[in-house]
Parts: sequence; C-alpha cells; structure tokens
Amino acid sequence: MNRIWVTLCVLALACFGGVAQGADCGTAGTAHKVTIAQTGRSMLIHLPRGFDPAKPAPLIFLLHGSGGTGAGMLNDSKLAEAADRHGFIVAAPDAGIPHDKGFVWNIPGVPTVAGKIPGPNDRDDVAYIKAAIDWLSAQGCVDKTRVYATGLSGGGRMTSWLGCVAADRFAAIAPVVGLRAGNPSKDDPTTPDPATCQPSRPLPVMAFAGDRDTTNPIQGGGAGYWQYTMHAAEQRWAQLNDCRNAPVTQWVGLSIYEERYSGCRDGADVAGRITVGGGHSWVADNDAMWTFFSAFRRN
Repeated sequence: MNRIWVTLCVLALACFGGVAQGADCGTAGTAHKVTIAQTGRSMLIHLPRGFDPAKPAPLIFLLHGSGGTGAGMLNDSKLAEAADRHGFIVAAPDAGIPHDKGFVWNIPGVPTVAGKIPGPNDRDDVAYIKAAIDWLSAQGCVDKTRVYATGLSGGGRMTSWLGCVAADRFAAIAPVVGLRAGNPSKDDPTTPDPATCQPSRPLPVMAFAGDRDTTNPIQGGGAGYWQYTMHAAEQRWAQLNDCRNAPVTQWVGLSIYEERYSGCRDGADVAGRITVGGGHSWVADNDAMWTFFSAFRRN
C-alpha cells in the first residue's frame, strides 16, 4: 500500500482553536499519518479510492489488539480494501500506553496485558478518539452522523468500552474477538457488572468471534478482564437496547452462524457471528460489517 506521511495541520492555511481551516483531506486510495490538533498524537487515516473531499464520508475507527499498532492492524484486517469498495474512511490509531513494540488501550479500572491498571498519568484514549472525531469532521472529511468503531481483541474491548461511555459519538460498533458489556462483576465474574456499562442511548452492535478462541473463549474464562461468555455480553447489550424479540440463530455462511436480537429501541439490533473453527484472529467479514454499519446513522 502506498503510504504518504503528512501532517494535516501543516498543510492547512491556518489553525484556529485547534481546528485546521482549509486542511487537505489527503489523497484518495492512500493512508496518511494525521496529527490530531491539540492532542499531540497522530493516527493513520485511509481515504478510499474515489474519495471526494467535497462530500463528507463515513468513518470507521479500527483499533488494534494489545501490543499492536494501528499500521499493523490496518494491514492485517484488510479493512482498507473494503473501504475502497464501499467508500468509507478508516482511522487506525495507536493506543495511548506503550507496551513492548506496540501499545495497549486505557480502559479505566481494567488491567492491561502487562497486569497494570491504567493510572491518572496515562493517556486518555476515549478523549483522544472523541477529539479525532471532532477534528476530522471539522475538516469536512467525515460525516459526523456516520462514525463507527471496530477492533481486535484488546481493541475489541476498547470498542466495547467506547460503546459504554461514548454512545453519543457512534452510530454502531463491531468488536472482533473482544465483545464486552462492561467489566466482569466482582461478585460473580461470569456476569457483566451493569454499573460499568451505561450507554447514553441504544447502540447497534455486531460482534465477531471464533469458537476455538482460547484467549477470549466464547464460553467464558480467559484473563480476568474477559471471564463472562460472549452470549452474556450479547444479552446485556440486548437488554441495554431494549430488544423485545427472542434471539434468532441461523447459518449465514459456510461455517458461520449468527445470533441476532431484534425489535430493539431505535432499531439498535445486537448480532453475534461465530466462525466455526475460528481462533483469536480477525474473523470478521468486512463486507458484512459494513452492510450492518451502513444501516445506521447517529441522530
């Protein structure tokens, strides 16, 4: 992939109040390193082929796994290729806490893979992503009503966390091998703690997982921040979204079945897709993810 490393604020005509006026959105079909004004942090932005800077496009945040990087995740997920097919922008940031050769996400109260609970001096990843949404939409590149998030493993947990604490910024989320609905309860870690996930609005959710994942087993277990089952996470999101219909399970592809909760408030369905034989990897169908995302806009 041709990568052009630019800083949008440098290309801007002027900067006022942290927002670059007249900034260039970049070159269609390429990935750019973009500095998000006033955060001191950058992220990779992939603009789809045929991107028209006069027409704000949908945006998907792609969050890497623990110890990974945005660049590595963009390469491994192949989401940029789906972006070129469907016309959405991909933002692939690095998490805020360095770890080995990569980074881990700051989810308050949840230990990282290094076993440390993030402290007050660690970078606030939620604030960073919110600032990125505001800044990119201010450039005229992004449609603020069509912002979505997905991520792998620890990035799936972070995606879920964004759903819990920043539902007002996202139209839908799609964690991959990482669906959560809050932290495991201290009294019963096989269930989510309702107090740790209280989204401000119903949020559509599509999750992907493999039934042979030994890191975040869909049957529950794994590290302390996983524990409860994927089914329990789906049920909790269905409860949060006031879904009224009983879940329906059906085969949607070769060795892939889906459990879906419908009849939800504001149409915020909850779906979980399981790949039979799939492990702890990017098992998502990117085109199916986009089909799900594209049905939703944030009011």
